Amino acid sequence: MNNNVILAAASALVNKSMIAFMFNFRGVGGSEGSFGGGVAEQEDVTAAISWLASQSQVDVNRLGLLGYSFGATVALPVACDDERVRAMALISPPVEPPQLSQLGDCAKPKLIICGTEDFVVPLEMAELINQESAEPKQFELVSGADHSWWGHEVAMAQKVAAFFGSLFMQVDS
Repeated sequence: MNNNVILAAASALVNKSMIAFMFNFRGVGGSEGSFGGGVAEQEDVTAAISWLASQSQVDVNRLGLLGYSFGATVALPVACDDERVRAMALISPPVEPPQLSQLGDCAKPKLIICGTEDFVVPLEMAELINQESAEPKQFELVSGADHSWWGHEVAMAQKVAAFFGSLFMQVDS
């Protein structure tokens, strides 16, 4: 959670008056446990959603889930299957065929954002992800950004905040 991508996205969300809850997967940083191959980490995401939904200041009807890289592949099945999650943002998602199928079957709003110079999710894969994803979807390419997003964090984070803001921000009458 302490990387430039997650910190930039969280900061942009908070700047738009949205709650950003960040956590580490099991075995990362000071978290207990050990790597669970991406499957056990889905339990971590579900537990985080449950904790967040239990907080009085959280509107459970406006929960979104964001994942970056490995976190995007873990977030995807949870976001699609958990009714509490209303939308998802997937940053540089290195998806495999099973996740492509999930994207094709998932009718929740989704933002898929990739860099044109990503060495983990090449442009051809990013375009395939977009092509295979069910509507509603928003697909964004950031010119010049690689998988680490150095120097492009602000552009990425603004797109993430705008996506969630368009879905979740209440307009006062």
